[in-house]
Formats: sequence, C-alpha cells, structure tokens
Amino acid sequence: MGHVEDTNIFIFLGKERLSKTVVYNGCVKQQGLSGFQSLKRRNKALTTANRQRKQEWERLSLVVDHKNFAANTPCSNTVELLGRAYPQDEYSNVTEKILSKVGKNLHNKKHHPLWLIKEQVKDHFYKQYIGRRGTPLFSVYDGLSPVVTVQQNFDSLLIPQNHASRRKEDNYYLNRDHMLRAHTSAHQWDLIHSGLDAFLAVGDVYRRDTIDNTHYPVFHQMEGVRLFSCHELFSNIEDGEGLQLFEQGHRTVHKQECHTMEAVRLVEFNLKQVLTKLMTHIFGDGLQVRWVDCYFPFTHPSFEMEINFQGEWLEVLGCGVMEQQLVNSAGAQDKIGWAFGLGLERLAMILYDIPDIRLFWSEDERFLKQFIVPHIWQKITFQPLSRYPPLINDISFWLPSEPYSKNDFYDLARTIGGDLIEKVVLVDEFTHPKTKKVSHCYRIIYRHPERTLTQDEVHRIHQAIEESAVRELGVEGRF
Repeated sequence: MGHVEDTNIFIFLGKERLSKTVVYNGCVKQQGLSGFQSLKRRNKALTTANRQRKQEWERLSLVVDHKNFAANTPCSNTVELLGRAYPQDEYSNVTEKILSKVGKNLHNKKHHPLWLIKEQVKDHFYKQYIGRRGTPLFSVYDGLSPVVTVQQNFDSLLIPQNHASRRKEDNYYLNRDHMLRAHTSAHQWDLIHSGLDAFLAVGDVYRRDTIDNTHYPVFHQMEGVRLFSCHELFSNIEDGEGLQLFEQGHRTVHKQECHTMEAVRLVEFNLKQVLTKLMTHIFGDGLQVRWVDCYFPFTHPSFEMEINFQGEWLEVLGCGVMEQQLVNSAGAQDKIGWAFGLGLERLAMILYDIPDIRLFWSEDERFLKQFIVPHIWQKITFQPLSRYPPLINDISFWLPSEPYSKNDFYDLARTIGGDLIEKVVLVDEFTHPKTKKVSHCYRIIYRHPERTLTQDEVHRIHQAIEESAVRELGVEGRF
C-alpha cells in the first residue's frame, strides 16, 4: 500500500528549489516555490530574517488539518522510485517520508561529515594497499542503487527464510520482491560475481527501528571485501608451497568445514590488521582495540570490533571470514576472503562528538559550515548548536487483537512528527487482569534541533499521532 507524506512544508536551503508537499485527497503533490539563491551567494550564516521566515514556514506546515496525516493511505497501486514503477502488494510498507530520503546521498555531498568519513576511509585504503600495477588495490562503489531485490538483500547472503531480520517490522519493502537495502552487504554477491577481489561499497541503508538520538530509519554504511587466492595468501609464508585453502573437515567455532586452519588464521590476521590500521589512522596512535566473537549468517568466524575512545569501549563495526558457500556461488570458488561493514554515522558521532543523529540531515549552516575544511584529515572540534528545551507528551492505547509491532508505531510517529521527534520510549506496559487486553504507554520527546518548539504546534502533531494510531494501527485510544 502507498503512504502519504506527513504534510510538513520542507524548505531546501541549498541549491535546490524551495518546494512544499501538499496533500490532495490523500495523494502527495509537489508545488514549486521561488528558490533561494545558491549557498555561496547567501549570507555566511542565516540572517535573523531568514531564520524567522524558515520558522514561519515550519509553523504554517502544522496548520494543515491533521486528518490528512496518514501512514497507510494509498495514492496508487505502484510506487514510483528512481525512474521505475514497483507494483504494490501486501508487503509494501515504505512511507513517503522514507521515499523522500532516497537520492539524498549524504555520503557523496562534499564537506558533509559523512562524506568526510567516507573520504578518509577511501584515502587510507587507496594509499595503504596498492595492486601489482601500482594502482589502488581496492575499488570504491558509492553510487549503487538502494533498491535491491529480496534475493540480493537476504538470499545471496545465506540468511534463512525464517530469520528475524527479514520481517516487515524491521524493513522497508516496495513489494514482495523489492526493498530498500537494509545493509550494503546486499551488493557483495554481485560485485564478487563481476570479478572483483577487493572493493568498498558505500551507500544509504534503510531499517525500521526505535527512535532516539542514535537511531534513524536511514543511515549510511561502508562494506569492505577482500578475496585471496592460494598464492596470494601463502606467498609470504616460509615453506608455504604445500599449504592449501580448503579441506574436507568439520565446522568448529574457529573455522568452516571446508577451510584449513592455516588459511583461516591468515585471513583472520589480515582482516584484524587491516581494520586496526584503519581505526588507528582515523582516531590516532595508541588506540586500544578488542575483538568480540559474534554471529552473522554470511561470515564465520565473526567478530565485532570495539575501540577504547575517551575512556569508553565503543563498538564500531562487524566483520568476519566470508562463508565459502557465498563466495562459491558468486563464482570465486578458488578463493577465500573476509568482509566488514561499518556505519558512517557511528564513526562520525564518535570522532566529531555529534550528539544527535538527526543533525546529519540538517540544512542549518551553523552545523554544515563546521565541516568545510581544506583537507579531509583536518581535526574538527564540533561546536554544538544551542540545546533547545524538549516538550514531552505521553500517549496510551490498548493494543489491537491482530498482530502489533512497536516499529509500526515508531514509523507512524516518525512519518507525522518527522525530525521534531527526538525520542520515543515505551514507558509502561499493562495487562488488564480481567479482559487480558494489553495497554502500551509511550513517551514522545519533541525537540527541534534548530529552534524552540511551542506547546501549540506540538499539541497538533501529538493529536495527529493519536488519531492516526487509532485509524491506521487499530488501537483503542486511552487519550
């Protein structure tokens, strides 16, 4: 089913045209307005007049009749995205709010903090690892479409049909066969199948999740893959001529059944060495690192990498020795390899001490101008924007008899409240002793990252969330 935008008026402060979203009979239309001049010709910082004008637009956007807020109202039986129409079915759950993020490609916007992180990693790999012809060993792909098939996102990675990560509650499906990628790992198989042995894939990924200062339904990942032939892996090992990549053995906690222990130990050593060098290059010499055993369907053994930064242990990425079944199916059956995946927002928030993940989507020059630096490795001390006061409202309702997911409510609240919502927390769960009906109480924290909200505008948003929850989720309000 299609979904309607939250009717907010959006102001694009860059070189794009000023436009607003208007709802007509449940369908989204775009109306053009006069554009602002380019960033270069605008004030070095927003003038008071411009800020007031922007705030007035935002307040006007909330005057629209809240009955138009709907998370599941269809406009048509197809989803139009990136020049292609996707037929909708019972799996379709992507909202207009999410669709509006597709194509923003923050990781490719020069001087954006996510672009800086991407460029730092890319620069490190280009300079540190050189191929036989004197060119960079790793190739970089940062423009791959975020629309992938379910086969690419799950099946190619050996993720079981009944695995929890496939649930509609956790993903954005265009239909039963197509979705917005949940991880950049969705491109592993295709890139290996094309003949690549070493690559980085970067892009926006989409997951339905909780709402707080470290989670956002759209974020950005970087995938790294390196494959080795027998000669490449053992060429520098003394008396390594007789060593082999594969054997017919048994799977243990340390290796796959088809890998020799010698091969796995070398691949694991290379993987950890590569990632330790990368993080040390980004965060500085003397960095403490530790490895935690974990599970991923597409690697074994698998690890999470943690770094000690400013006295605190922080997880920064997941990695492991690639499942040989995946490598074989992609046509590289004579090779063994490793893979890793890291979040650009995660690294940027740690490195620059950015407190709120919503800021990465900000058009406020006070945020963006801090990352305009002459070279990508220049140290940046982030200056926080003014901390505006929060407004807190609770919402309680009885759950419907049919299946209910918290992520459905989070998605509805995000669609209506957008980035004005800082956090949503389930604060109470109650089961009626006689009827056995279950009640949830959620606390919604509203805080604009760039200005002070009024209780009146928050009340209108909150009321819209209440009414949409009843209408779209089938809950019984206790408002």
